Amino acid sequence: MATYFVNTNSIVRKIWGKADTILFIFAGASAEFALNKSVDWLYFTGKLPSDPLGRLFSTVNYSRQILFSEYDAALRSIDQITAIHRGVEASRGAQIPDDAYLDVLYLLIDYSIRSYELLERPLAVAEKEEVFEVFYRVGERMALKNLPTNYTDWIIQREEQLGYSICRGNLTHDLYLQYKKHLGLIRFHLLKQAQLLVVPRRVSKLLGLGKMRWLLPVLYVYKFFRLLRLQNLLKNAILPPAYVGQVKAMDTAPNS
Repeated sequence: MATYFVNTNSIVRKIWGKADTILFIFAGASAEFALNKSVDWLYFTGKLPSDPLGRLFSTVNYSRQILFSEYDAALRSIDQITAIHRGVEASRGAQIPDDAYLDVLYLLIDYSIRSYELLERPLAVAEKEEVFEVFYRVGERMALKNLPTNYTDWIIQREEQLGYSICRGNLTHDLYLQYKKHLGLIRFHLLKQAQLLVVPRRVSKLLGLGKMRWLLPVLYVYKFFRLLRLQNLLKNAILPPAYVGQVKAMDTAPNS
């Protein structure tokens, strides 16, 4: 019997096995990436500004590849990610700070929880601890320093990290211009509304997302559409055509 990196009955698989949830994780990540003090590393290869949606979907796909793979295959995927970053470091002649890796790990934990709770139900503490534990093992494999060893410590570090690791800079403005360019005006405003619903207050304030949460009542309609199995009509309206197929495929958990 195969041994998976994440148990087949884990809440993490439920979270990352639904395209709806992943879209909100994507929205939260796109907001926080724009504020991260290490965003210059994401700009170095030119992939983020030239194709911000593709770069973010790449992060999501790598995460899913790990979360739904057998144990040894997941470790190879994590090692591949580490090797890719080592290559970027060699090209730039500098080392990516551990904090930059931790920032991404922390936002994946946080938005996994926030997105599922927004769209489905509140998670029990034990379920939140399970989400943390899975991503902790990813960070442990990457040999990251200063990694919190339990969910309670992570909550404290996450609050501290939101205080010192994010700020609004020149690249923030540029990245949002790229989002607007690649999404179009209507989809861009939908992205910002999704971000407003899922990001922490400090992220929202730094980005100036506002307080008008008009997407919230739309979510109730969306949930009703899910009951009628018509949610793909909305996905088609929200997403650029090039990504509709990718997102629909995320409703099917690979290798499960």
